[in-house]
Amino acid sequence: MNDSLILICRCEDVTLEEIKEAFNKGFKDIESLRRHLNIGTGPCQGKTCIPLLEKTLAQLSGKNEIETISTRPPESPVPFGVFIKRGKKE
Repeated sequence: MNDSLILICRCEDVTLEEIKEAFNKGFKDIESLRRHLNIGTGPCQGKTCIPLLEKTLAQLSGKNEIETISTRPPESPVPFGVFIKRGKKE
């Protein structure tokens, strides 16, 4: 299958071909690829694409394990109603 048709990050439309090109340009770790391609920065926040990226990096680099990244959840959840109240003029 053509690498330009294999979508790794659906939120940001990043293909396998783009990842391979970036890898060959020197972006050889998850963090640099995220910054270069915006992979993992869409609505899913990398829940789908980061595991695929890790697998792809392992294959490209010939390593069994790749350094993973940790997700950073909000410090504490904020009820959506807080934002609505701020926008209303009383």
